[in-house]
Amino acid sequence: MDAAAEPRPGDEDFDGFRMRLPEDCVEYMLFVIGDKTDSGLPSLEAVRKAADQKLDELAKDYIWQREPFKLETKVQKGLGLPYLHGTTHYGDNVEDEWLIVYLLRELSKSFPNLWVRVSDSDGEFLLIEAAKVTPNWLSPENDANRVWIHDGKLLIIPLSRSGSTPDKKDNNNSKPLSLAEATETIRSCPSPTTLIHSPQIEAEAFYRLDKYPSQIRAASHHALVTIPRKVAYLLHARPQSVAPATEAFYLRDARSLKPLLSPSSPEKTTLVFSPADLVTVSVRFTKVLYAQLRSQRFAPPPPVWRALLHSAEVEAATTTSGHTTTTTSSTDPEKKLARLELGMKLTTGFEILVQTAHESPSRVVREVALLLEDLVEDGGDRTLPGDEEIRGWEGVEREDDDSWMDIDFADFEKELGGGKGKGKEKTGGGFGDAAAQADLQKIVSRFEAFLNDDTAGIDGAEIDEMDRDDESDEDDSEEEEEEEEGSGEDEDKEVSFDEEQFARMMREMMGLPDEGGNEQDKGKKTKAVEGEVDEPDESEHEAIRKIMEQMESELKGHGALELDPNPKAVASIKEKGEGSSKARPTESGEDDDEGSDEAVDIDYNLAKNLLESFKSQAGMAGPAGNLLGLMGMTLPRDEEDSDDDQKK
Repeated sequence: MDAAAEPRPGDEDFDGFRMRLPEDCVEYMLFVIGDKTDSGLPSLEAVRKAADQKLDELAKDYIWQREPFKLETKVQKGLGLPYLHGTTHYGDNVEDEWLIVYLLRELSKSFPNLWVRVSDSDGEFLLIEAAKVTPNWLSPENDANRVWIHDGKLLIIPLSRSGSTPDKKDNNNSKPLSLAEATETIRSCPSPTTLIHSPQIEAEAFYRLDKYPSQIRAASHHALVTIPRKVAYLLHARPQSVAPATEAFYLRDARSLKPLLSPSSPEKTTLVFSPADLVTVSVRFTKVLYAQLRSQRFAPPPPVWRALLHSAEVEAATTTSGHTTTTTSSTDPEKKLARLELGMKLTTGFEILVQTAHESPSRVVREVALLLEDLVEDGGDRTLPGDEEIRGWEGVEREDDDSWMDIDFADFEKELGGGKGKGKEKTGGGFGDAAAQADLQKIVSRFEAFLNDDTAGIDGAEIDEMDRDDESDEDDSEEEEEEEEGSGEDEDKEVSFDEEQFARMMREMMGLPDEGGNEQDKGKKTKAVEGEVDEPDESEHEAIRKIMEQMESELKGHGALELDPNPKAVASIKEKGEGSSKARPTESGEDDDEGSDEAVDIDYNLAKNLLESFKSQAGMAGPAGNLLGLMGMTLPRDEEDSDDDQKK
């Protein structure tokens, strides 16, 4: 735990609520605060039932990534009143977290005395969403337990009860607020208007909720998959089981796959879900689950699956080469192969899942184990639904378009430019949807706001005074004094540049022979330390120029310098106002008025480069993935072309 996050001496009542949460987990608390003598005060049980009813209205049969929304009564020592509490592990699907926030906000509108706290492993994530407009006096050091949802509004407990703007240097006001202190402050307030309600902060914090409740339905994806009849039966009886099965496949390791193969004779491996009897049915996923299943390449361990896939691949390859007649969608060999491959992955997930189903903390997984036991007791596979019964299932042939997984950079550029006069000519199709467009534009706008922050120095955005540890202020001031005293000639030495040494390093990096003598280099280094570097002669300049030209040629050959989607576009952006940092001169130093009317779209380049950087991580951790993760976005791995896979 970070030292700055630990409770300070004298703050024994600080509950450390947000610090105990695991990664990708959201915690919520619901309090009924009011006069206990008021007969109209709702009970916690009434609130819990209303929450369950509201969830059924908004998201009946919703597929949760890992854990569902749940509430239970809890009593905390020293708090003085019971409350409803719940935690949900949302895994890779951050939409689960925002559905919970939307549900709680709607619930708060139904009970005038209901106060809701919600936080996650990052802390006050609602304030993180609104970081751009959050006042300076509110920082991660003092924002714990200050953010509440009441009557559909976002309210903030001020640092002082007077509600006046606090002094940054007032250490008493900047200490963390315990949960008991927060509830007591709310109880003692004459009215909710005593707390801070900023429409601007609220709009930013609840920005993602604008797409609800339509987002609940839009997050689903139906796909046709070819799976064993027993798996089809389980998914029909427990549709939510698709989530733990997909997660089991997605997070598989060598140990979990070991039971699928017999060490002595792989051909005799006993599978719980044999592919001997396959059916093609529609399965309802979330888009995150579908992407997790689709995006991973996987060679099936059981030989029987390999034989099936090999036959399907041969049939698809024969069709592609033009040796067969035109087929319909239902008999298209390529589609049949894709459905079989998807079903193989999902079935593998179920195979892994049932190995330890009885020990699982998930209720859905335990129910799957009980269904399998009932099948055995009732006569085994003979009691499974037949083809006629399966055809009678609702939506059994539904298949949604999955083009949302494909990115066309031309359409991508139009989507990002939609609000700036570009892309308005698009009449249909294109990349993503309205929600995706809004999210991407918000990411780009936040990057632009940061890059154009006039208050940022050479090291980036300024750190607020409250972000510093109070105990280290004295040490910091002493260090600053020492730096000022020794900032004379040392400063010049730090920024001195040895061109000869740079040229030598470039030669070594590019595999070129060293043109200079070692003694000469040593002399240069000595002079560099003393701050007396001689001016390089013309030959040295010429050597550096040749090296740089060779580097530029290499980079261009690999396309590294071709960031502009339109090679004919002139890289110039006109100033939007006086002092704008977005304006850049053209290469010739003249205005762009006489050249091409087109200009590089910074939004497009920024988003494209982010995606390219993420792709270059090859599924591993990296800066682009971490950055997108902090923004609440998760991207699946890219698939290689099918041709490449066949060659391999």
